[in-house]
Amino acid sequence: MNRAYALAKALEEIRIKIYPGELIVGNRTAEVRAGVVSPEAGISWIDDEIESLETRPQDKFRVRPEDIVTFREEILPYWKGRTLEDIIRARHGDEISAIGLVAKINQKDHPQGHICPDTEKWLRIGPAGLKKEVQSYLKDKSAELTVEQREFYEAEIIVLSAAQVFIRRYADLAEQLASEDQSRTLESLEIAASCRRLVEEAPENFRDALQSLWFLYVLLQMESNASSFSPGRADQYLYPYWKKDMESGGLNFDSSLELVEALWLKFNQIVYLRNSNSAKYFAGFPIGFNVALGGQSPDGRDSSNELSFLMLKAQDHLGLPQPNLSARLFKDSAQDFLEECSRVIGRGSGMPQIFNDESIIPALEAQGIKHEDAVNYAIVGCVELTTHGNALGWSDAAMFNLVKVLELTLNNGVCLLSGKQIGLPLGTLESYKSYEELETAYRKQMDHFVDRMMLMCDKVDRIHAEVVPSAFLSSVIEGCQESAQDVTAGGALYNLSGIQAIQVANLADSLAVIKKMVFEDKSISSSELLDALRNNYQNNEILRQRILNKIPKYGNDIDWVDEIGAFWVGFFAGRMKEFTNARGGHYHTGLYTVSAHIPMGHNVGASPDGRLAKDPLADGGVSAMYGRDVSGPTALLKSVSKINPEHSSNGSLLNMKFLPDFFKTETGILKFTQLLRTFVRLHINHVQFNVLRKEDLLAARAHPEQYKGLTVRVAGYTAYFVELAGDLQEEIIARTTYSDA
Repeated sequence: MNRAYALAKALEEIRIKIYPGELIVGNRTAEVRAGVVSPEAGISWIDDEIESLETRPQDKFRVRPEDIVTFREEILPYWKGRTLEDIIRARHGDEISAIGLVAKINQKDHPQGHICPDTEKWLRIGPAGLKKEVQSYLKDKSAELTVEQREFYEAEIIVLSAAQVFIRRYADLAEQLASEDQSRTLESLEIAASCRRLVEEAPENFRDALQSLWFLYVLLQMESNASSFSPGRADQYLYPYWKKDMESGGLNFDSSLELVEALWLKFNQIVYLRNSNSAKYFAGFPIGFNVALGGQSPDGRDSSNELSFLMLKAQDHLGLPQPNLSARLFKDSAQDFLEECSRVIGRGSGMPQIFNDESIIPALEAQGIKHEDAVNYAIVGCVELTTHGNALGWSDAAMFNLVKVLELTLNNGVCLLSGKQIGLPLGTLESYKSYEELETAYRKQMDHFVDRMMLMCDKVDRIHAEVVPSAFLSSVIEGCQESAQDVTAGGALYNLSGIQAIQVANLADSLAVIKKMVFEDKSISSSELLDALRNNYQNNEILRQRILNKIPKYGNDIDWVDEIGAFWVGFFAGRMKEFTNARGGHYHTGLYTVSAHIPMGHNVGASPDGRLAKDPLADGGVSAMYGRDVSGPTALLKSVSKINPEHSSNGSLLNMKFLPDFFKTETGILKFTQLLRTFVRLHINHVQFNVLRKEDLLAARAHPEQYKGLTVRVAGYTAYFVELAGDLQEEIIARTTYSDA
């Protein structure tokens, strides 16, 4: 109830603004790209960092002096010790820190995001219809409800009523602007009429539907200030509104494109304020409004439609980082849809990224998801997989550093960087008499950290339900009303949790070196390799070059190397199946890093694959280590295909980089569509593309003021290149580039 009243108060009183020329209105702040602090989630880091937000390396924010005063004198004294972050730290901070170099536990300082609400239902009945539905549940179930269940329904009614107030305030403001400024009269009256309808009614046209959709996502952001509330398959549920207006003459292609682009602009007005450590893992202000296009219908037919193409055109025109546009492909995807996706990819914004129905739908079904829901899957955030409107996937529960675990296994549980004992003392590389003994020790070390990680994930999950229940989000998730249970407490129909295994390429390459050089060929002794690792290859550059150039690497379609990585991904995924989360659902595995391969690399000493201490790990999640996939793009795809797609049902990420010239001819476009069809046939879950020249990136790094609009694909999302920290810029520049040769 406290959370509901707080949201209602904000919706009733927060300052709002309508900018000249806007066709779609609304925001969680009056200014655009403003950082928002939710004190109930976490503020201790703000206390530590508020003066340095303008100067930190990644994701800078300007701070008004008066806000510092307000924070220190009013907000901090009240909330200190009461926040989600404070409670988690007080109860479990030491345990979380103890495993931090191996397992990064997420979701500790913000409410839950990474979810695809039931946008279709919101459009169908609006806040007024949802409120009536909740009131009916409250009335019909009154005699059997507990006090907690009754308050759950009452909280939903409070926030849905406040949502109506918020929408009505925009109607009132638009009418006020119409009376004050004759140059804006028509535009403002149209906005007012649309908003006024949406207070009590469902959308009646395409413009109303877009406006209603945007209000939903602003409201979700207002409640939780979390990343990755995703619209999902917008080309499907918006299509009837668009088609009706087109057939009636209310819209034409250009006017409907302008409306879509107006919505796209709104998606870019919200960014996410993270602490400096999290900004390293999620660099570039990603907020994760993921829109998925195409795919298939429940009866297996191609679902791409005219609106799919119009949304691709909007991305072609604007080239902005949001929405995070995704395209779903399958074996019968229309050729013209593939060609249009290819052309837009060739424009260089990194979108759309590509997802594969042929592998993803079975992977979701293997997690207990019904076929009709799996077919209608959406993507949240970067590459995480979910269902529409009925799941809390908790897809970013933790990240597990496979390479750090190997380091500890080779060094008797001792961290190479600090010299401290943080893992099990199982022996050193010198003490393992065979490769099989090493594998056994690695398995034990992994088990040790997995067990500790899962316990912490469970604790954090339960504290969310205790501290940050989310009544408005629950109103647009199937299962919550039926069970009278908040989404954070398990009210959704599906309750998954996702853990990311990081980084399969470095692990496969490292174990391949040990297997080949130490145990099979005996071309190097275990003590010699271990000494090189402990000394960061100092005075051992010849050995390092032998490792880099003579031993086969993951990403080149070499079975025995690729299968090492696939085996350990399978082992990790098998461990996830052994656990049940706090909401009664399954854990499953993801293979993506966002930008965590940079800071997680900072935590790892020199590795047997020739990587130097503190250097980045491989990008993406299933990508090869940069510069090591030397056999071309199809060889890389074949390597990735050896990983069972069911072992990344939480999402996987493959980065590829092409030169722009590849896309300048129809022949190049056709070749690229064949590459996409090969991707589909190989049953790989995901691939995304950067299309740019190394020279352009180098110039942007040297002269950022001249390249403010240059966007690049980071890791499941697009960001402005000049807003990325230097080490991440370097890593993106270093990625392998493919040409049409």
